[in-house]
Amino acid sequence: DLEGKEVFVLSKNPLADALKAHFNLSDEEIKSMILVCNPPYQDDTQSGNKNYASPVYHKFMEIFYKACDRVMVIHPARCLSNVGATPKDFNEKFLSDEHIKVALYEIDGKKVFPNANVDIKGGVAVTYRDANKNFGAIGTFIPWEELRSVYQKVVADNKNFRPFSKIVYGRTHYRLTEKFIAENPDAPFIADRWNDFFKSNVFEYAADYFFDEKPADGHEYIQVWGLENFERACKFIRRDYILVENKVNFYKYKVFIPEANGSGALGEKLSTMLVGLPLVGLPLVGCTQTFISAGAFDSAAEAEACLKYIKTKFTRALLGILKVTQHNPTKTWAFVPMQDFGAGSDIDWRATVHKIDKQLYRKYGLAAGEIEFIESKVKAMA
Repeated sequence: DLEGKEVFVLSKNPLADALKAHFNLSDEEIKSMILVCNPPYQDDTQSGNKNYASPVYHKFMEIFYKACDRVMVIHPARCLSNVGATPKDFNEKFLSDEHIKVALYEIDGKKVFPNANVDIKGGVAVTYRDANKNFGAIGTFIPWEELRSVYQKVVADNKNFRPFSKIVYGRTHYRLTEKFIAENPDAPFIADRWNDFFKSNVFEYAADYFFDEKPADGHEYIQVWGLENFERACKFIRRDYILVENKVNFYKYKVFIPEANGSGALGEKLSTMLVGLPLVGLPLVGCTQTFISAGAFDSAAEAEACLKYIKTKFTRALLGILKVTQHNPTKTWAFVPMQDFGAGSDIDWRATVHKIDKQLYRKYGLAAGEIEFIESKVKAMA
């Protein structure tokens, strides 16, 4: 019903007046503008999954854009990094629209909505669209000037750039074999777990089949890293009970990285680690969905080098461009540059993590201000 009409919607949120002043708009100028301070962010009426509600704010934005030439919206910021549950086609169209610019970005949603009882992971953005002006596409959104400069040097202007994400593998699916089902028909989790067995809490719901020590029963066993009582644990399970769906690095050395980290995004805290502590995985060692993995290396030395690289502040700062929630799936590593982890590398991986950071700063020609930004924003790892 908004198509072709002049609509002005003003929230009681005090940000509205501030933004109006920011653009120096008169009452006459905003007659054809929709100013929306808080459209519904998600559909809370759906049933089924209590931990998920689909976003709907993008649907309002699409309606508003069709209805009026000038539109200002306060909305979750995750779409700026092309992550979250908003449709990817909407995100890509939004980020490539030359008529849209970011007027305000705040990583801490509580500063915008202090009385909200929900933490808006990824922060809050205020975006402005003017159909009659060309602001240039948002493209890759990076709110910090120093990190934009680092991105330009390391990624955008680097003709030799290759993404580290190419060797980062998502949460691996492990299936139970027919042998397990035949020998354990009464296992209570078979009905809904057999096709995707290694959930994060597998050590709890399948405790009878995992062992702290390798049993001396003549069977072949594999090891699995996961969580038990919120602590990391490595347990044994019979090899003939498990079918590995992703075999790319199961038989190789790799690095396990926690799939989620409570500190969330860069800038969410004064100094953040962005990811949890990684660990080297040996051949024939898997992991629960608590972890993702990086690399498929022939030697332990290469895996150790990769682990040190992940621990560098340099790597984690570039990860922070796309990591705007606690999760860090494969695609969030797309702006981290690939390195040679072998003996012929231009980086001396035998050095400490701190000294490797210095080598990386020199390799990519980072300026003092860019280095200071990374050093201050990213917490050192042990």
